[in-house]
Amino acid sequence: MNINLEYYKIFYYVAKYESVTKAAKELCVSQPAVSQALKHLEKMLNISLFNRVHRGMILTGEGKILFSYVASSYENILLGEKKIKEILDLEYGELRIGASDMTLQFYLLPYLEKFHQLYPDIKVNVTNAPTPKTIEQLRKGWIDFGVVSTPFLEEDGLEIMKTKKIKDVFVAGSKFVHLKNKKISFQTLEALPIICLENNTSTRKYIDNILKKNNVTLKPEFELATSDMIVQFAIKNLGIGCVMGEFADPYIESGKLFPLHFQKEIPKRDICVIHDPKIPIIANVTADYAPTGAIIRELLYRQVFSSVRWTQSVHKMLSAGVETFEEVGPGQVLTGLIKKINTPPD
Repeated sequence: MNINLEYYKIFYYVAKYESVTKAAKELCVSQPAVSQALKHLEKMLNISLFNRVHRGMILTGEGKILFSYVASSYENILLGEKKIKEILDLEYGELRIGASDMTLQFYLLPYLEKFHQLYPDIKVNVTNAPTPKTIEQLRKGWIDFGVVSTPFLEEDGLEIMKTKKIKDVFVAGSKFVHLKNKKISFQTLEALPIICLENNTSTRKYIDNILKKNNVTLKPEFELATSDMIVQFAIKNLGIGCVMGEFADPYIESGKLFPLHFQKEIPKRDICVIHDPKIPIIANVTADYAPTGAIIRELLYRQVFSSVRWTQSVHKMLSAGVETFEEVGPGQVLTGLIKKINTPPD
């Protein structure tokens, strides 16, 4: 049987209220439309579902059996819709974020605090990892978005929003006081014991690239996993530390460390929020994939006044291996069109 699910929805409300009038009011349709739908359903099932009595609509024995199944199914659908609404309204669900020590501490943390105050029932899961690892987790769907620092390879499909400028500094303790307030060249660093992050971080790659452009190659004395440890090593005079400025600011203000000054400025870089649209979208305007959120928004706007490339869009999905199509909304017009497009000629 290929029965319109809308008929079962109408059947559910008539059975629930035992009234065509109340069901019509609940569904915001006319009473004749409700009566007609019930007649169609009874005809297609070849049974009588209701006894029409003076005080309303009473289910027959067969109607009671059908209602026990329809009620369970339809109420589960309503429950599912409610859960989806709660997620959309941020009343329920889980938010998965990827961030490095730096982006978490000096950008994300205040926002997490405010978010938790506004939406206490949303579970927030933060995965702490360097920028390259965060991007990998995003691509695999393990996190919803990442907060990273440049530089990183801007892969196709990633939506990137720059949010904050940051500056990298070299800092030293009392052992290196002879360098204080002097303007030195980058080449001077080659003769100094350097403490920096490991190779798999965006900060290390950025500094290495800047120095390489100036014909300088660092051979660090220490390579550490966190910027906090670099600062502590520098305070103990174990070398010159290289960190993002905000890690060192409290110790510079207290006099425990001082920044090195160079003849050339180290360019600032960015903290970025990155997002990967998870569901491939094929736009009717182009009959092709819309890879980023910005492009999706633009194509939705153009769809209002542009021609619909429906046949080409369906062929695009078929060529990508799509086998199941779901039509959302009343009627089955699009389902019929897809069947025509997907049916090989005799």
